[in-house]
Amino acid sequence: MSPSTHWCFFLQYTFISLSGPAKACYKACTCLPDLKYINCSGGNLSAAVSSFPSNTEYLDLSENLLTALPRGAFEALWGLKVLLLSTNNITSVAAGAFIKLQSLQRLDLSGNRIGALGDSFALGPGSLSQLLLSGNRLTALEIGAFRDLDGLARLDLSANLIQLIHPGAFGGVTSLRRLHLEGNRLRVLGTGLFSTLHSLEVLGLRGNPLGSLEPGVFAPLPSLALLDLSFNRLSALNFKALLGVRSPVAHVLLEGNPWHCDCELQRVFDKLGRVRRISLDDYRELRCSEPAEMRGRAVTEVEGELCVGETVTVLVLTLTVLVTVAASLIMAERSKRSTEAKEEEGGATEAYSYYY
Repeated sequence: MSPSTHWCFFLQYTFISLSGPAKACYKACTCLPDLKYINCSGGNLSAAVSSFPSNTEYLDLSENLLTALPRGAFEALWGLKVLLLSTNNITSVAAGAFIKLQSLQRLDLSGNRIGALGDSFALGPGSLSQLLLSGNRLTALEIGAFRDLDGLARLDLSANLIQLIHPGAFGGVTSLRRLHLEGNRLRVLGTGLFSTLHSLEVLGLRGNPLGSLEPGVFAPLPSLALLDLSFNRLSALNFKALLGVRSPVAHVLLEGNPWHCDCELQRVFDKLGRVRRISLDDYRELRCSEPAEMRGRAVTEVEGELCVGETVTVLVLTLTVLVTVAASLIMAERSKRSTEAKEEEGGATEAYSYYY
């Protein structure tokens, strides 16, 4: 049973205890008029019912057979605050589908078949604080996809097929505090992607195929408290990418990446360990993937070995230089003495010739 279903049952039983028996107001629906609550979950509805009371505040249409949301599909429900449309067969959402829902706070479209957003939210609703789009078939986020949702605090885009996010896709959600992009197909995070998300506190990127991080990619996020980069394809770490996080304390998760354990990686982790505002919460869980002789070993277990070879190389080079310099000095000294000896010998020969 999904969390939303649990929530529905909780509300239903709570409301029944407060308002008396629930009424079967529509086919396959349960209504509590006094509390402006209608639950049509699992009712095999193929179209949104248009005759619900206009002051309805809570409407659950999850687990039905809806396939599309046309413009003005819910325009009569001006008092709606919660609209649950998860686990239907919705493939398209027309611009203006939620027009006039100026009180709507939570919209759940998760578990559908939406492949593109287009202008789905071009006309708001501006009051929306939670938008759940997980488990759909989105492959890209276009510029201005959420431009009229300036009050949005939580956006869940996890478990989609997103490969590309255009710069400016999040341009309209300047109040966003939680952004979930887990379980997508992101390989690169473009420069300026998060440039307007100054209020963002949680950024979930777990389970993507990210192979590298650009310097400063997280710099525009001064409020970031949790950055989840676990289970990506990071084998190395760009120190400047995380150094750009400017929040007072940022918790970073890196478990499940295929780390190439070498001296450079150890240097990066050592530097990050000295940056007080960055906390690598799962550092002890990190495992080496390469080189082969270290595969599966904890980074904390091998950290004392990673720079040994390089240290030995430096010592050998230093010793070689010292020996070379010493040899040069000795040769120079010998040459000097040889020259002096020849000069003395030459002077003695001249003196002998003078007297004889």
